[in-house]
Amino acid sequence: MFQSLKDKVQRFGGAMFFPALLLPFAGILLGLTVILQNQQLFPFAVEGSTYFKITDIFLQTSLVIFNNLPLIFVLGIPITLAKKETGRATLTSFITYLTYNYFMGATLSYFGPTFGVDTFEAGALGLTEIAGVLTLDTNLVGAIVAASLAVWIHNKYYDKEVPNILQSFKGTPLVIIILFPITILAGLVTLFVWPTIQDGIYSMQSFMVEAGGFGVWTFTFLERILIPTGLHHFIYGPVFYGPVAIDGGTVNYWIQNLSDFASSTDSLTSLFPQGGLMLTGMGKTFGTTGAAIAMYLTAKPENKKKVLGLLIPAVVTAILTGITEPIEFTFLFVAPLLFFMHALLSATMATTLYLLGLSGNFQTGFIDFIFQNWLPLGANHWLIYVTQFAIGTLFLVLYVVIFRALIKKFDYKTPGRAANVSLKSKKDYKQSKQANDTGKSVDQELAEGYLAALGSKDNIDSLTNCATRLRVKVKDLDQVAADEVFMDIGAAGVVRSGHNLQVIVGLRVPQVRGNIEDLLK
Repeated sequence: MFQSLKDKVQRFGGAMFFPALLLPFAGILLGLTVILQNQQLFPFAVEGSTYFKITDIFLQTSLVIFNNLPLIFVLGIPITLAKKETGRATLTSFITYLTYNYFMGATLSYFGPTFGVDTFEAGALGLTEIAGVLTLDTNLVGAIVAASLAVWIHNKYYDKEVPNILQSFKGTPLVIIILFPITILAGLVTLFVWPTIQDGIYSMQSFMVEAGGFGVWTFTFLERILIPTGLHHFIYGPVFYGPVAIDGGTVNYWIQNLSDFASSTDSLTSLFPQGGLMLTGMGKTFGTTGAAIAMYLTAKPENKKKVLGLLIPAVVTAILTGITEPIEFTFLFVAPLLFFMHALLSATMATTLYLLGLSGNFQTGFIDFIFQNWLPLGANHWLIYVTQFAIGTLFLVLYVVIFRALIKKFDYKTPGRAANVSLKSKKDYKQSKQANDTGKSVDQELAEGYLAALGSKDNIDSLTNCATRLRVKVKDLDQVAADEVFMDIGAAGVVRSGHNLQVIVGLRVPQVRGNIEDLLK
């Protein structure tokens, strides 16, 4: 029972991550427009000028995703969690979300005081507008509730047989009919409990700020150490995209106030103390780079060239995007102590920088570092950014020294140290296929390889993915190949937990999963 629950939680965590993949481009566009409106760099960027109006158009356009995150999650979650007809499940989720909010809005307009809402008007605390209707501000929680209900009923009843006379109601119409009373009940429960939950959230927000360095250290440590379980999404998700630290999430708040932060000369931590919780990217960039250097230095001389070919793409991915699993999984299972030290050092680095005055959207990689922090805010905050790079470099050296010493002391079989280590990458896999080229894409070839390693399509019970992992539940473990087979195909590693497997495919995992689903059909 516990394993089943854990499986569902992991799949749901991966689904929550999917919509967040849309944020980087919007963040880059916003950062560029803020720079273009900086009068210190562009004296003609005067408010009211044609130049300012044009750049402001792009600034406002770049906010479309950030200002509609709940709706993005409503549309994105079914894409990952729906077991069939994901397009129809997405439409069902959208309708459910609107029904949920329309019901609460209409109810509050007549009976607001009954539910503790004495002022029902735009701008009142705890209220927001969804699709033109004023309703209770449930933030991402409401979006997750609506999407989860929609996916649950869709998966259960979409293929349900009905009498011939009712065939026109089969499929999505039947799902909507079943969902309607459930959604109304969910809305009613929300009206009763959410105002109290909001009070608790406001208290939590105050605590997160008052916790200071201790809060930053604890949050960053948990966000890293829980990666093997897949539960780290539930640590950072409510903070980055939900209301736990600040209304609307830390990412959204930072983006929407970027211009104000850029024009101010006050310290970043005084402007936005909650931003200390977004310093997790320091360990992802400087930390993983140090770990990779240590693994290269401790590899056997004859394997160094191969190890370098394996580590460079993983390190570049981590530095640019903050996607660290390809490199973290090269040492996670062979040396858990190294991963513990990684979480420890990452948390300490983030806390050190927070205490020195750093805050901002540093929860991914250098692309966001540059466009959402350094470039737009560099004019007034360059000193803390120089300090940030210096501290990051210092910790990179610490990673190298500590990891190198531990690898040698305990003779950990990190890449290049084992007697018969496989160091093949996706590039190697692609090259090995050229002799028998069938005209298929790399993703199709990878999908066929992974599906065969998983025991063929008849052995697949469920299939989802997150940023880099293919999450699979199989029926018969005996049919699943050894980890080495997956790594020969191109995987960075495999996480096994009962019948649940996580294959570390890398950034092309959405395409690989799509091709596997085509094969399953």
